[in-house]
Amino acid sequence: MFNNEQARLLQQKTKLFLDNINAAVDAVQMEDLREVMRFHEYQYYVLNNSLISDFEYDQLYKLLEKIEKNHPELITKNSPTQRVGSSLNEGFANVQHLVPMLSLENSYNADDLNDFDRKAKEASGLQKIEYCVEPKFDGASISLIYENDLLIRATTRGDGVAGDDITNNIKQIRSIPLSAPFSKYGISQIEIRGEVIMTKASFDKYNESLIQQGLPTVANPRNTAAGSLRIKDPNEVGRRNLDAFLYHVSFIQKSKLENQNPKDVIETHDGQLEMLWQCGFRSPNKEKKVVNNIDDVIAYVQEFESKRDDLPYEIDGMVIKVNDLHLQDELGMTSHHPRWAIAYKFKARQATTKLINVEFQVGRTGAVTPVAKLEPVYLGGVTVSSISIHNEEYIKEKDLKIGDTVLIERAGDVIPQIVKSITDLRKGDEQEIIFPKQCPVCKSELFKEDGEAVWRCINIECEAQVVEKIIHFVSKDAMDIKSFGDANVRLFYSLNLIKDIPGIYTLNLDEIGTLEGFGKKSIDNLKAAIEASKQQPLNRLMYGLGIRFVGETTAKTLANSVEHLLDFKNKSEEDLQQLEDVGVKVAKSIHHFFSNEQNIKMIEQLEQLGLQLKNTKKEAVVEGGLSGQTFLFTGTLTKLKRSDAEALAESKGGIIVSGVSAKLNYLVVGEDAGSKLEKAKKINTIKVISEDEFLSLIES
Repeated sequence: MFNNEQARLLQQKTKLFLDNINAAVDAVQMEDLREVMRFHEYQYYVLNNSLISDFEYDQLYKLLEKIEKNHPELITKNSPTQRVGSSLNEGFANVQHLVPMLSLENSYNADDLNDFDRKAKEASGLQKIEYCVEPKFDGASISLIYENDLLIRATTRGDGVAGDDITNNIKQIRSIPLSAPFSKYGISQIEIRGEVIMTKASFDKYNESLIQQGLPTVANPRNTAAGSLRIKDPNEVGRRNLDAFLYHVSFIQKSKLENQNPKDVIETHDGQLEMLWQCGFRSPNKEKKVVNNIDDVIAYVQEFESKRDDLPYEIDGMVIKVNDLHLQDELGMTSHHPRWAIAYKFKARQATTKLINVEFQVGRTGAVTPVAKLEPVYLGGVTVSSISIHNEEYIKEKDLKIGDTVLIERAGDVIPQIVKSITDLRKGDEQEIIFPKQCPVCKSELFKEDGEAVWRCINIECEAQVVEKIIHFVSKDAMDIKSFGDANVRLFYSLNLIKDIPGIYTLNLDEIGTLEGFGKKSIDNLKAAIEASKQQPLNRLMYGLGIRFVGETTAKTLANSVEHLLDFKNKSEEDLQQLEDVGVKVAKSIHHFFSNEQNIKMIEQLEQLGLQLKNTKKEAVVEGGLSGQTFLFTGTLTKLKRSDAEALAESKGGIIVSGVSAKLNYLVVGEDAGSKLEKAKKINTIKVISEDEFLSLIES
């Protein structure tokens, strides 16, 4: 729709308008402003490729709206203010909504909310108005139609009048019921609106799966959710573990019921949210708040903004609605938005900055990770100056160059990431990012396995890997050597006091005692922690060795399968694959590790230095009320760390497993449980219990 030259000029005009947002605009410039907005609508709705933040777009929209209000004679039919939006995607049938899906007017401060309240009171003649306040979910808008309690159609928002028919894809979202008991409310047909989202946990898991497949990661949950709705394969939609909140009833056709019960006549918006909740939908019924004045509205939106990072999903603001449905009808709507609702938008968490350099870091598995060095920019409560850019394919996919202006994003407390480079602002002196062929630390040739996106240094004596391996070995979830943190490992290594993992146990503590900050008490604590680590169980040592793909749970499975750690020397890949949840990739990694003579020599050194290499748990099985019962934990626990919960189960004789199978007795489910829960529901013998039920089981 727009060629490269047009895109470059329009991006330049965008910057001019934003830099001079309060300047007067004449009739000629108005057409430029409209064209700029059409360009950004196309980028956002069609290409899912936003070049400016939501806040910046809203500023442009408000500017155009203000000018057209002052000069109504200049309004054109194709002005962005004369339609809700645009969706020109092909491949899905386009169908009309029963009621148009309008946008919401946006506000960014208390003054805007007070102005909204004033207008509502003036239009209604009331002195007091009741409002319902609820989260504004950051996802993709949908419309659902149910007839005679069955889901018959689901559509995207589209242009507000019609959208794409995505019924088959929506049926893959398990939080959307295929049937709902609307008939008990006397409803034969209903159209409801909502938002498809991807929770933070699902987003992280999805990105992890992409990395394992050697594919580029995705930028944020919102774009991923929106893109997922238009995937041609519904099964792929199901694998992405999407969720949905339903928050608005746009149309109701009542049944011809005699003796309609008055209690079933819903007259408020919060009553509709309660109805949706009772009918099995995930509505914001628990997050909403009904208040009697605008001051309480302002207090609640500010309170919610302060805790938005604690939510399991992303929100970008709050929505304030007149609660009385009859009053909503009385207030009506414009061609763009209802007069009875407004969105309060939280502070923007996107920013633009310069990519000034790229450094390459080496991790403990030899993975070489490029890190973008940026001109420092304040974003979401922190100053961002470095961002991981993952791998060579990611750089190519994002089309990143040194000197680029880049759009960065930070959601909650997660690590910031580059959304995209703004190629229209290039001046021609930007430099290609050259991925090294040799390790930036030891200069060994890099290697990339088939099917992987990551280049690795395979020299196990590479200094960068050695340091990271020592840090992992002493960490809390591995050998738990207190007082031996990241900073101390790097310090001791730089002073040549430690060069490998066995060196932890031959450390010259007298020499360390001469260093600044290391008094007698510090040395005594360090010595005691090192000695105590020698008695850590075999599974912790197994995890501490840092074998690729071996996490804590797999380490327990492996440790319980042998009498002595060096038994793995004699196990083939086929032998290893017989163990619970050890697949081809994990088995290959373990076999490779124990086939390496340097690794075997290191393990033998550790045994000579007094570490426990025998499976003592196998020799002394814990007896208890849960002896022989198997446990698996999924989702986020709120009262215990997962490792502590597993230890509690083991203390009563329970056995921790790493996957769902007929051998599993208890699946303990926390928040945002995923595929393990769905798989367990299909096996009748598995008991699915909550964290509280698990604690009661332990106590009993």
